[in-house]
Amino acid sequence: MAARAFVWLGGTVFVASLACCAWWYLFVLGRARPPAGWGPLVVDALLFSIFALHHSLFARDSARAWLAKIPARLHRSVYVWVASLLLIAVCLLWRPVGGEFYDAAGPRAAVHIAVQLAGLLLIARSTAAIDPLELAGIRAPSHSANTAGLQTSGTYRWVRHPLYFGWLLAVFGTPHMTGDRLAFATITFIYLAAAVPWEEQSLVRTFGEDYARYMRQVKWRMIPFIY
Repeated sequence: MAARAFVWLGGTVFVASLACCAWWYLFVLGRARPPAGWGPLVVDALLFSIFALHHSLFARDSARAWLAKIPARLHRSVYVWVASLLLIAVCLLWRPVGGEFYDAAGPRAAVHIAVQLAGLLLIARSTAAIDPLELAGIRAPSHSANTAGLQTSGTYRWVRHPLYFGWLLAVFGTPHMTGDRLAFATITFIYLAAAVPWEEQSLVRTFGEDYARYMRQVKWRMIPFIY
């Protein structure tokens, strides 16, 4: 009963962290502020790095040894708890960068909004294909070194990480690009671009030749015809 409550509460915190991040991006990062110089940008990059590096921390032998002390069905939930709380911390501790690059109106704004909606749709379809309950840590991963959990159809036929592509469309497509939104979008892009090769090494270890073949079939990692 306690384990079930832990994973469901973790899933709730996961959803809350995403809602917090969306609200923060829309209403906090969207505020036009005077430029604050390079100092806040450096702090924000370091702050996000702490969030980003938790994945590497969980991959270390010491972390794996600690996780081995708890039931295997809770491993994903522990990871989700840590990631969700760190994401909320990023939103709360972010230092305003300030500045404004453009504020589109009319037909141009409509194009930007269409790009963002396309990104959100891509995120939704990609997430639905990989079991949202598993993503939220509520359901333990059910696949091992086989094709049971490997997605290669739908949005995964365009790029190997369509969820990341959708994210980039959503954060870069805004019709109102403030300095804070651009900083957040750029920092997350750099992290995703750097993390994808490491993630794919893990996927090759999990799925073996099946994922290696998928990599040969779908050339682009995250952005069609670019990366």
